[in-house]
Amino acid sequence: MGEAELNILHKQIIISSHIITYGNAADEKITESIRAEIETMWNEPKGIIYIKKIPYTVIFRITAAYMPEIDVTKIYANTNARNNYFRIEEYAHGNISFVDGIGCNSGYFKLENLYVGSTTAAHEYGHTLGLKHPVDLDLRGKGVPGIMYPRGTLVDAQFQYDPSKPAGVTGGTMHPMFRKVFREDIAALKLERLRFKNNKAMLGDFTNVYHLNHDVA
Repeated sequence: MGEAELNILHKQIIISSHIITYGNAADEKITESIRAEIETMWNEPKGIIYIKKIPYTVIFRITAAYMPEIDVTKIYANTNARNNYFRIEEYAHGNISFVDGIGCNSGYFKLENLYVGSTTAAHEYGHTLGLKHPVDLDLRGKGVPGIMYPRGTLVDAQFQYDPSKPAGVTGGTMHPMFRKVFREDIAALKLERLRFKNNKAMLGDFTNVYHLNHDVA
């Protein structure tokens, strides 16, 4: 989830999101890593959209804070469109990281998924902005996978966990570290359709879920 701001003078649309982490596996280092991955990957393609035939540069500004003693009631009552809340733990049901819907502001991250270069945080951030997984999950012959392709996607051998494996078997599917954000991903956000009020608009919606630790019986 984020707040979109229209800067008419500089022909920019600035997407601001604030990542708030909590949980037993969260700390300042992993929080900064998540922030940096999201901001770097989503700014990399230098996205451009057109509003009334005028090109606007899309800029992502991501801030973050580690809040180990977060007040649960403040999550439930949050009305700030920039705030996104993520619990981080070593264990997660289903062994995967997830967010609470398409266009949301909360989720649960498995620590193992958040190594530097994993692209997990950038992928889940795309979901919070309203993007779904692509329908066609066979990318063979189509090059580098986009950021919204999920684990299990079929890709060219060089983008697999193990390039020597046949497609579809264990090791023969997409390694998430090869995902990239493309201009097509930014175009899919449909920013030109946002209804700006005082040059600001909300991207995504409030879920405001506080997640309990999955490792507690």
